[in-house]
Amino acid sequence: MVVALILASALVSLALTLAAVRTLDAFWAHLGPTSLYAILVVIISAIVLCPLGPALRRLDDRLAAVLAWLVVLAVTALAAWLAPHALPLGADSRLMPAEGASGFFVRSMGISAVFAALLMRYLYLDHLWRLQVEAEAEARFQKLQARIRPHFLFNSLNTIANVIQTDPDLAEELLQDMADLFRASLAKPAEVSNLTDELVLAARYLHLEKQRLGDRLNLEWDVEDLPGSAALPPLTLQPLVENAIYHGIQPSKQPGLIRISGVYQGGIVNLCVRNTLPGPDETNRHTEGNRMALDNIRQRMAAMFPGAAEVLASRGEGDYQIRLIFPYPWRQR
Repeated sequence: MVVALILASALVSLALTLAAVRTLDAFWAHLGPTSLYAILVVIISAIVLCPLGPALRRLDDRLAAVLAWLVVLAVTALAAWLAPHALPLGADSRLMPAEGASGFFVRSMGISAVFAALLMRYLYLDHLWRLQVEAEAEARFQKLQARIRPHFLFNSLNTIANVIQTDPDLAEELLQDMADLFRASLAKPAEVSNLTDELVLAARYLHLEKQRLGDRLNLEWDVEDLPGSAALPPLTLQPLVENAIYHGIQPSKQPGLIRISGVYQGGIVNLCVRNTLPGPDETNRHTEGNRMALDNIRQRMAAMFPGAAEVLASRGEGDYQIRLIFPYPWRQR
């Protein structure tokens, strides 16, 4: 944010200088001191406002914005009073307005008031937008939970009923898997999971489906190099493998493969879920659930990693893959 403000102040200085001077020589003479002055005001304002951040967050948004605006004006007033003595502005009368230091003070305050107000308005709208994104992500997560519970329940109970008499130990394992899946589906939207938990949850789901589908489902794992502590929204990976089962393995008459792999390089996690597709005469037409799950995951990844995560879907010859690309480590801003 500070870097963005410094760049913005440099652009503002450029625009003001272009509007104020008539010759190119005068432009270069004005631009340096003007940019230095504007950047100093921005840096000092940031230094003052950063420690006040926790206190301002406890106030009403509008009141906090007004107080921050007043702080910027106070910094500008101090800088405008000191600038003629501390910067090269006083070395050349062409760089000062006709009214001298008093005119420079008034103009600095006016320009600072306008641009600080625009900045506060932008930050306020950005804050509202982030709240909306979080609310939409929570609503999508709750929708995903509502969908996932009956789907798990019927499939899991049917699978367990088929093995409970022939293999009680396996039935107990499957019941534990189902309990863990439902526990995850009951997580609160604000909770944060990690890559290890998501992989374990996906493995438990696939263990249940393996008992139901038998040799029709083959699995490959290549996730040893991934950082297990990498943060993720809860229920991120399980819906992807569920879609791989529902749209790829289940409609096919031939054995299918689900491969979960990933690489970690340069602070970026690249996790891939790939599944084989049914033949042309076996295509599953029910794609609404797949789109809903992908939309849910995209929305929640965007809320957790603003501007830093991608969810990419692609279809190749005979297979379909989803890639989750996100940073680790990640410091929530």
